[in-house]
Amino acid sequence: MRQFDFTPYRRSAIGFDRLFDMLEASARQANTENYPPFNLERLAEDRYRITLAVAGFKSDEIDITAQQNMLLVAGKKTAETDAQRSAFLHLGIANRSFERRFELADFVRVESANLADGLLVIELVREIPEAMKPRKIAVSTGEAPAVEHQAGDETAQAA
Repeated sequence: MRQFDFTPYRRSAIGFDRLFDMLEASARQANTENYPPFNLERLAEDRYRITLAVAGFKSDEIDITAQQNMLLVAGKKTAETDAQRSAFLHLGIANRSFERRFELADFVRVESANLADGLLVIELVREIPEAMKPRKIAVSTGEAPAVEHQAGDETAQAA
């Protein structure tokens, strides 16, 4: 993949450093292996779903860790004996361990994870705290409220 230089944009964009860091990090990760494949869905304004194809993995072989703005999904296959491996004539289903990282936006939390039919479904919810939500400010009409002077202000005006 072609590398982009964001230096000119960094000079003129204030407060977007994290965005440029994320773009550069995603460009570096684009060269890495894409296993297991996944789908990312937006179900509603504040609900998301990640579906990973993890055929051959059991629930005790998958570890999901959410910390701050990072979701880490790791699968570790148990070691097979030589007798189990030799029974296969063709091994087309990938049975290798994996580690997949997802960068989450602020206030996104993992609601649930479910493994069924070889698909790991992770439900995400974006919950913005009440104090951070935008709120309407009523605009009143009429005279401006009178400004009251404090006791210290009167002595300054008398001098």
